[in-house]
Amino acid sequence: MNDADRDALSPPGEPVASVLPLVAAPEGRSPDFSRGLVTAVVQDVDTAEVLMVAHMNREAYEATLVTRRATFWSRSRERLWQKGETSGNSMRIIQVRLDCDGDAVLLLVEPAGPACHTGARSCFVAPPPAAGGVGAPAARYGPEPAAP
Repeated sequence: MNDADRDALSPPGEPVASVLPLVAAPEGRSPDFSRGLVTAVVQDVDTAEVLMVAHMNREAYEATLVTRRATFWSRSRERLWQKGETSGNSMRIIQVRLDCDGDAVLLLVEPAGPACHTGARSCFVAPPPAAGGVGAPAARYGPEPAAP
């Protein structure tokens, strides 16, 4: 988000988070957890960069709203986890947006460090392999990381 956008949203000296509604959805609407998990797309509120994708159950969603810290359901660990609980790279929730059919949420966040467990700012750092014309120009994403 640029300075002009911030100025349009909030009075001088007032943080954007204080003027954006926490949940941007019609009154009383919440995600559809009838099938268990919903997809959570995490986006940097300042740059609009997609940082990561995770999953939420109802408990993770409610914890996120109460704490204003990104909380997810770990399918591999089979438990809730708050982003940054071990790394310190937490994500402060600025706004939660629901998609049109309720099976996904968009979390607009202020990240406190890298989003990816590899240490990268975003989990989406490399373009897909160029197979059959699919892929993105390397110039847009930067050089390929060195193989471990």
